[in-house]
Amino acid sequence: MYWQDQEDKGKQYVVPDEVMDLSFKVQCRQLPLDHAYDLSRTIQVTLPWIAEEPLAGIHLIHGAESGNGWIRPQEPDALLSLSRRTRFMLRLPKHRIPDAMQIAGKRMQVGEHEMILSQPQEKLLSPHTTIFARYIVTDHLTDEEAFLEQAYQWLKDQGIQATKMMSGRAHVLRTPEDNLATRSLMIDSLDKEESVHLQQRGLGRGRKMGCGLFLPHKGIDAVRQSQEK
Repeated sequence: MYWQDQEDKGKQYVVPDEVMDLSFKVQCRQLPLDHAYDLSRTIQVTLPWIAEEPLAGIHLIHGAESGNGWIRPQEPDALLSLSRRTRFMLRLPKHRIPDAMQIAGKRMQVGEHEMILSQPQEKLLSPHTTIFARYIVTDHLTDEEAFLEQAYQWLKDQGIQATKMMSGRAHVLRTPEDNLATRSLMIDSLDKEESVHLQQRGLGRGRKMGCGLFLPHKGIDAVRQSQEK
C-alpha cells in the first residue's frame, strides 16, 4: 500500500530571514526626484562591501504621491519634499546587517543635499502574493507588450510561470555613464514562496540603483478599480 497525506493547507508559511530589509527614518528636507545615482554612490562609498554583495539592493526614496494639495512632481530635476515619516531601506543578506548598522547617524551627501539616517529596524520580506517594483531595467521603454514579454521570460528563467502582470510608468534613471530605461511592474497571484524568492533575487539588473526590487502591493484588481473611477 502507498499512502500520502495531502499537505496541510492551513500550515503557516514561515518567511526565511536570509535576506531582509533594513528600514531607516530619514532626516533630509529634500532630494531630487531622480536621485538614484547620487544615492547609490553615497551608500557604496559609506558601505564599500555592498557592491560585491549580489543580493544587496539600495531602495530609492520615494515619498508620498500627494497630500494636502501637493502632487508628486514628475520632472527629473524637480525636488522631492520629504516628511518625518519618509523611510529609506537597504535590502541585505542577513550576515551583512551588522555591518550596515554603522551607517546610522552618519552625515551623508546625496548630491547637494545632506541626509542622516536613524537606527534601523529589521524587516522580514513579505509573504504577500502581489508584489510591485517601481523600476525594472528594460530594453523596451515605450513598448509595453515587449516589456511584459521580456519580464515573463526573466521570470520563467527563475522557474516562475507568471499568470498576472501589469506594467506601469516608464522612467529613465540618469547616470554619467549609461542612463537606465525602466518600467514599473506588478505581479499578481504568486505563491508565497515565489513572492519571497523574487523579493530576495529581484528581476533584471541595477539593484544598487533601486531597480528590480519588489515590495508588497494591494493587487491588480484594486489598481484597475481605481483607474476606472
